[in-house]
Amino acid sequence: MGKRRRGKQEVTNLTKKQKKHLKEFGEQHPFHDNVVDRPEKTEIVRLGGKTHTGLKQDEEFLQPNRPQRREPDSEEDSDGEQQSAYQKLLSTMIQGADDNSEDEESEDEDDGEEVVDENDGEEVEGESGGEEEEEEEEEEEEGDDAEEGETPDDSQDREHPEKTNGDIEENKEGEFTDKQNEAAFCLETNLPAEEEENMGEQEQDMFVKHQEIELSEEEVGRISQGSKIKTQVKWPKLGVLQCVCPLERFKAVGQPSSAPLPPIHKTLEANWHLLNQPFGPEGGAVTEVTELQKELLGLMGTYRDVYFTNRSPLREAKEVRSAYCLHVLNHVLKANTRVLRNNAKLKETKDVNEDFRDQGLTRPKVLILVPFRDGALRVVQTFITLLEPKGKKMDASNKKRFKEEFGEESGVSIMKRSMRLYSPFYSSDIIIASPLGLRTVLGVDGDKNRDFDFLSSIELLIVDQADVFLMQNWEHLLHVLKHLNLQPLDSHGVDFSRVRMWNLNNWAAHYRQTLVFSAIQEPQITNILTKHCHNYRGQVCSKTIPKVGSICQVLVQLPHVFQMFHSDSFMDQDARFQFFVDKILPQYRDSVMSHTFIYVPSYFDFVRLRNYLKKEDVSFASISEYSQRSEVSRARHYFQTGEKQFILFSERFHFYKRYTIKGIHNLIFYGLPAYPHFYTEVCNMLQAGVREGGGSVSFTCTALYSRYDTHRLAAIAGADRAAQMLQSKKPVHLFITGEEKNT
Repeated sequence: MGKRRRGKQEVTNLTKKQKKHLKEFGEQHPFHDNVVDRPEKTEIVRLGGKTHTGLKQDEEFLQPNRPQRREPDSEEDSDGEQQSAYQKLLSTMIQGADDNSEDEESEDEDDGEEVVDENDGEEVEGESGGEEEEEEEEEEEEGDDAEEGETPDDSQDREHPEKTNGDIEENKEGEFTDKQNEAAFCLETNLPAEEEENMGEQEQDMFVKHQEIELSEEEVGRISQGSKIKTQVKWPKLGVLQCVCPLERFKAVGQPSSAPLPPIHKTLEANWHLLNQPFGPEGGAVTEVTELQKELLGLMGTYRDVYFTNRSPLREAKEVRSAYCLHVLNHVLKANTRVLRNNAKLKETKDVNEDFRDQGLTRPKVLILVPFRDGALRVVQTFITLLEPKGKKMDASNKKRFKEEFGEESGVSIMKRSMRLYSPFYSSDIIIASPLGLRTVLGVDGDKNRDFDFLSSIELLIVDQADVFLMQNWEHLLHVLKHLNLQPLDSHGVDFSRVRMWNLNNWAAHYRQTLVFSAIQEPQITNILTKHCHNYRGQVCSKTIPKVGSICQVLVQLPHVFQMFHSDSFMDQDARFQFFVDKILPQYRDSVMSHTFIYVPSYFDFVRLRNYLKKEDVSFASISEYSQRSEVSRARHYFQTGEKQFILFSERFHFYKRYTIKGIHNLIFYGLPAYPHFYTEVCNMLQAGVREGGGSVSFTCTALYSRYDTHRLAAIAGADRAAQMLQSKKPVHLFITGEEKNT
């Protein structure tokens, strides 16, 4: 103990540069070492499966790939010097090379870390240095394991207050750990059960094949350049599937027989066929796995990116959620079992040249993005149902708190038949979050309290209800996607000898599987797969277009005039605005065309129109998702009584509120609604005014579209009609609803 007290006294005399080096590397730089007469002890360091012998002072020479840097001459030079993320990872390779080693270097690192504490002046009890240093080192060995991590770094708590939950604390390296329960969920200290030792790796298991495929630099270059081979196939339930393959050696998906159900982990064997139990009738028979779920599971098991659209929120959403939850658990359990089995082999084998590369740079493997809290709650409930043994209660920590908070952004650790909710990011297998909640952690350039290293080794990304993100802030989702699979800025205690080579090569994005589920087909959602997904196995997108449009459900006798305008791109909003201002609005400026309702899908277009109408001194009211209840009531009243000639109405307000606006005589769709049934609901609002007024009114409806609105137009007018409208040379098309025979 005397040695430790002397170390605390000596550290107060170190400069800021020396303290920084001591904290990062666990020892002072050799330049600052006190030279002693006796020679340093020779130590053996394992690096990448090979054994190297050298002095501690020659540590840098054990890293041939480490970039050589000149020593800074002053403290200012040290502070201004910036290292790349990859250099920082390489610089920590020696420290994380062998977690099981008990050599003197690891002991010295522990001591150095504990010395560099914010409580430098705290007195340490123990006898003064009257004993030999060898005896003191033996005492250190006995107490290091118990004392390691006892002093949390308070500065990190201040930087990340949102991550500290209950008994979760941060250790000396800024990692978030749960001291009370960490041992029960640590892969490195939990050996697999006997029945699980031979699970997880089968020769025909696509999980193993996907993980062990080695890409060449030429193939990675072809993927990055966007090389694609497109094919098309039709499945019974998923419909028409468009398959994209970037590499020729990985064939496109064929009929359902080419994508059978993947092997299921033994932990899930008892319950996996009961996917529909969470939403089955009480007291009734549990529905078996549906045909849609079988096709989805077979497609997910190929580890291709999947984009499934046109799923009904009421009928198919639950089936889809249960299917991807099973795929997630199957992936995580196989990955964890593989690590545990290799840990056991490493303890038994004496061959230092044997490699077991089965991990990423950080532990989180799966990221599930959901728009609402209840979505996270339903995902966790499905996990519990799939993992819970028959006749037993599953051990799920913080379950009560999770239900009370309805699934606030969280991490999930899965181990054997237990689950820990609200686990720290770097101890989690699965992260469930909303894009907004995750962005508060990721931050932006220049923020001090930002962290995105835990997304570096995501192997499976799920974007559920992607259409709802369009009704929130789409930029939050794009911000999260840009921070996936980046090289981490810190090592986070990783054992580099166990890290897969494609993680070290910064190719993790090419091995990540992305699953996107949406109720509608939108170019912005498709853009996720084309711009942010580069899976070497390719992508599969459903392209089913409804033949019957939602216009057939309009009950009001109403002429629908569809006017096409020329646009250069999907994002060309200026063309739409100018067409509306020059061609459409002048027709409704006359007082005869009062009670005009303008439906605006985009909030940016809503603001632009509102500003223009104010500038032109037009009599109008406006309702958006940001309007107060009193503002909504006044706007509805003024419009219904005719005090305001126009009313601007945003699509997001209709998505969240579903108010019925009375008094509409003329209807203008500035853009086609994202959801086809919104078109029907808005058109049927005209009927409400007729019932109350009692008089006959001639209604009008005008909708603007361009050739980039193909999916929306097909969903509203029908596939055949939309094709004719887009190919026709006439820019105006008329349909009449409400008669016995619709035209």
